[in-house]
Amino acid sequence: MEEAHHEDDDSSFRDSGGNVDRDGGLLSGCFFLDHVGEVLLSRNHDGLSWRCLDASDCEGTTCLGIGNSQDCKTAIKFSDIYAVEFLNYGLLHSPKSGLRHAKDCFRERLLVSQEMYRFTVHGFQSSAKEPCLWKLAEFTFGHMDLQTCQSWMDQLNYSLIKEVDRPRNLLVFVHPKSGKGNGSKVWETVSKIFIRAKVNTKVIVTERAGHAFDVMTSIQNKELHSYDGIIAVGGDGFFNEILNGYLLPRLKVPLPPSPSEIFNSVRSSGSSSVPEQGDAVHETEKKEQYPLLPVSVQEVMNFRTVNGSCEDIEDPNYPFNGGRPRFGLIPAGSTDAIVICTTGARDPVTSALHIILGRKIFLDAMQVVRWKTAPTSTIEPFIRYAASFAGYGFYGDVISESEKYRWMGPKRYDYVGTKIFLKHRSYEAEVMFEEAESENGKASPHTRSKTWPFRSTTRSEKILCRAKCSICNDKAEDGNIIRTTPISYPENTRWCRTKGRFLSVGAAVMSNRNERAPDGLVVDAHLSDGFLHLILIKDCSRPKYLRHLTELAKRGGEPLNFEFVEYHKTRAFTFTSLGEESVWNLDGEIFEAHHLSAQVLRGLIPLFASGPEI
Repeated sequence: MEEAHHEDDDSSFRDSGGNVDRDGGLLSGCFFLDHVGEVLLSRNHDGLSWRCLDASDCEGTTCLGIGNSQDCKTAIKFSDIYAVEFLNYGLLHSPKSGLRHAKDCFRERLLVSQEMYRFTVHGFQSSAKEPCLWKLAEFTFGHMDLQTCQSWMDQLNYSLIKEVDRPRNLLVFVHPKSGKGNGSKVWETVSKIFIRAKVNTKVIVTERAGHAFDVMTSIQNKELHSYDGIIAVGGDGFFNEILNGYLLPRLKVPLPPSPSEIFNSVRSSGSSSVPEQGDAVHETEKKEQYPLLPVSVQEVMNFRTVNGSCEDIEDPNYPFNGGRPRFGLIPAGSTDAIVICTTGARDPVTSALHIILGRKIFLDAMQVVRWKTAPTSTIEPFIRYAASFAGYGFYGDVISESEKYRWMGPKRYDYVGTKIFLKHRSYEAEVMFEEAESENGKASPHTRSKTWPFRSTTRSEKILCRAKCSICNDKAEDGNIIRTTPISYPENTRWCRTKGRFLSVGAAVMSNRNERAPDGLVVDAHLSDGFLHLILIKDCSRPKYLRHLTELAKRGGEPLNFEFVEYHKTRAFTFTSLGEESVWNLDGEIFEAHHLSAQVLRGLIPLFASGPEI
């Protein structure tokens, strides 16, 4: 390319090699941008920008999806660049004639490719129709001087190194049979992006059910600390397996009270029976270790932790608060609700870019404790964690029955869901849930339970969870945010009870948006607000239940606005089966429990994501 001597207001731009500030300041120069033409490329403190130097070259062309003119500038931030690659000497192409005016189509220089030294800046573009969907984008710049290209490469790599939150070493688990059985194919596709970004990956392709769980429980903490993140290539159930393998041997926090402990503590306090739903069961005083429980229950629990021992809350060999690795999920499952809620797109490339660029948010987790598998069994606490949802009845029956039809792939859920709906089973159970109150004794807007008749707020009034969510990132209530430990409850707490026959009992940690429920189970549930969303579907006729499911399946529906639906925001709940039993569905995994309790752990899971752009 000939030396460029375009007139410009800034005389420093007249040097084709550009001005280089080694300390990360202004860097500018004239380059040839592939398929665009001659541009003025500049680097500032937060990214790159460029503009065409020849109006005839740029008129009618596009870059980053924006029509260019002499005054049109384009840019990309360093935080959106995942790699810079030197291509050595090779061809660069002039603008395509199809994008130009007809009078220009026969100009000789449009038909000639030019050879020069090149480097490519790798980033992404957001889809115009779906902002959450990220597509790979590359911008190849050329110059006749090798030293100039190398100097720019050095400066750009230096800028990317300063993006300190980006991972360099990852442990990757691939579920080859996840979803439609294409887990390995999905990883093969996105692995090229990790290689280009110079991210080292240790890949474990699972060979059996529970393989990833066994690896995570047995891996030494020293080796675990050598990774910047743990990645699952699969569905929500596979992510649950890896998460539990990590948490169970390491996280030690006080357990929530069992159903019998709550019931017995109330009876011992002089109450002959537990009030029905909506009435206070027992008001507790704020305690340092177990704010949920009265003193009598705390003495029974004797500082019990997740492994049933009386050890300290944290393993001294593994300071949990100081070195938690981030988790990542590349979708290859049947529903992929976690990915849709945390990135907004069910797309492997989008998820891979979130991971490589080091995006980070925190997710709530639900600690679920099984106290009994059957009425006659002894109490032996068995703990599991869920990142998205726990469901009983309809949800449990579907996941249990669908195991017989795995050969159908994701379509099995439609078939089995219809089959279970026609059976229309209901289950007798008792549910008790904690309801927090404000200082004036009234339920606060963030904790108020909703039972029919009520009209849920309109979509415009609901605060949806999105990137940089004000609710998830709210620091105004830091006293109620204790990461990796049970949530601190307000001084005035009460337990409420509901008993009867239920078609389903569900507890959502997040909205759980998916292709079958575009708004999710609860449209305005948040990723890290410290609440579980308890949804109780009472026994009703098939037509009524069908109306509920229909509302759930459409955008803008009102699935909670029925007389047979109870909806409560809570921090903890207990469940006891009183007759014929179903099973629980924990993030797509089967969990059998007759006697169960659960509590939310706010912000427990650091995840490679940034939240959806809604």
